[in-house]
Amino acid sequence: MEIAGTRYVIDGVAVFVCGFDDMGEEKAKKYLDYVRPKVKTPLLRLTISPAEYGKVALNYNCEGMKFERIRRITGYLVGTIDRWNNAKRAEEKERVKHE
Repeated sequence: MEIAGTRYVIDGVAVFVCGFDDMGEEKAKKYLDYVRPKVKTPLLRLTISPAEYGKVALNYNCEGMKFERIRRITGYLVGTIDRWNNAKRAEEKERVKHE
């Protein structure tokens, strides 16, 4: 979907300003600086548009959060079994997996 408005790239973030013809890059950067500390992952995109009662709507997209899968195998919480000895790996391989 094409967004009508002004586009900037500020500090590597795509910033779209819609409905504010007089908003410059400096003011858009202030909104970006307002949003940035509130999110835990890097911002990819910020859209600035008018909201009700003279307020401003800030919609943003962030990079996905990385996570490690933790499983309970033979009584231990593990992410991977790469540090297990051969006997423990064989035991895990022979287990009946329930899905």
